[in-house]
Amino acid sequence: MTVRLRQLAILFASALLAGALSGCGTVNEKMSAAMGDYIPQWAGGLPADAPPRPGTARYDEFMRERERQRLMPADQREQKATKPDRSGLDPVH
Repeated sequence: MTVRLRQLAILFASALLAGALSGCGTVNEKMSAAMGDYIPQWAGGLPADAPPRPGTARYDEFMRERERQRLMPADQREQKATKPDRSGLDPVH
């Protein structure tokens, strides 16, 4: 193999590798947005109190309720529990 042919082979392999890696980036971005909804909470998925995603039917209703709560005086707002109930978890020893 001459030096020029070897350099051409290395350039071709590098371009092929770069193209393959750049293609994986867009696939993972699109799949991660959709797959998070299907993973159970215990496996690291979305928590039960996560707001709905923009573009869904429940999102507009959620935003209207959030705006209504924001405009209410602070003493009239519904108080939500700030700490999750961890009574069902076993102690770690």
